[in-house]
Parts: sequence; structure tokens; C-alpha cells
Amino acid sequence: MTFELNAQKRSEQGTGASRRLRRAGKVPAIVYGGNEAAEAIELDMNTILLNLRKEAFHASVLTLNIDGKKQPVLLRDNQMHPYRAIVLHVDFQRVDANQ
Repeated sequence: MTFELNAQKRSEQGTGASRRLRRAGKVPAIVYGGNEAAEAIELDMNTILLNLRKEAFHASVLTLNIDGKKQPVLLRDNQMHPYRAIVLHVDFQRVDANQ
């Protein structure tokens, strides 16, 4: 099963900016690892919430499309709201096919 997620870079960071994203139906996330610097991104709340319910999503190499640039990543961590169906934050790690 292949998964492809569309994401946008985010310029604002911090608690207030993350709250504004969540109110707008977006999820703050980060992509780290590999030879590149860590990158702050935002994802669509409904898309990521539906994919997190699938077991294969947690164990597969995902394709992350960040502003037209595709890169393979693994889901490393996700934080959920204690009692509401809201994703608070997601961490992805880049995958290098040579290592």
C-alpha cells in the first residue's frame, strides 16, 4: 500500500502559530533526518487523521509532497488530543535508500 501526503512549508512557529493552524483545520508537523535540515510543515487535519487509523500507515515508507518536492519519509511520532479526535503534532523522518 502506498501513501502520499501533500504538505506546505510553514513560516511561523511556536504555540500561538500552531493553535491558529489547528483552528484552520491544519496539523503542524516536522520532517527531520538525512543530510538536510529539519523542516517545519503543515498537513490537512482530515487526511492525516484518516490515515492514522490505518495500521499500514504506521509501518510504511510514505511519500511526502512538500510544495512539489517529493521525499520518502517514515512516521516517527504523532500526538493526539486526550479526548477529542484532533491530531496535535506529527513527526516524520527522511529515508535514504542508500543507508
